[in-house]
Amino acid sequence: MSRIGKKPIILPDGVEIKKDGNTVTVKGPKGTLSKTFDPRIKIEIENKTIKVSTETNSKDVRALFGLTRALLNNMVIGVSNGFEKTMIIEGVGYRAAMQGADLQLNVGYSHPVLIKKPEGINFVVEGAKAEIVKVQGIDKEAVGFYADKIRGIRPPEPYKGKGIRYDGEYIRRKAGKTGA
Repeated sequence: MSRIGKKPIILPDGVEIKKDGNTVTVKGPKGTLSKTFDPRIKIEIENKTIKVSTETNSKDVRALFGLTRALLNNMVIGVSNGFEKTMIIEGVGYRAAMQGADLQLNVGYSHPVLIKKPEGINFVVEGAKAEIVKVQGIDKEAVGFYADKIRGIRPPEPYKGKGIRYDGEYIRRKAGKTGA
């Protein structure tokens, strides 16, 4: 059995949870998240704790056991605190700016790249030269998806390190050509 799956989830103050069949809805100060889980996994709600259990011990159910608990925990954290990914833009002339609610990136292409603001996700641009972009939201999966989408526009290159990278990401540098 999964060690993660066995841990109970303790609900913080201001967070409510409702279970309707296989669908769990978590409501908190930042918003509401809803997700449908596999019927072979039991989700029990008692007082201010959530416990995940299973009856069978097959390989696929064991895999879903820890996953279900982790997804529920991410839902609880998301509606109470929210999630954030910080990205750093490096390069001469590379910058980001807000255009209304959308994010505009100038990262060395002949045209600026515009990323429309999806529902439930906020973009924040910081820094004197607009070199820090933050992706914020309550759904951890969506925050990670859109942060990866932004990074994919201009991933960091190994010679000078130019591009968009996550805060704390290490870029392995290569030696360039030696001069003649």
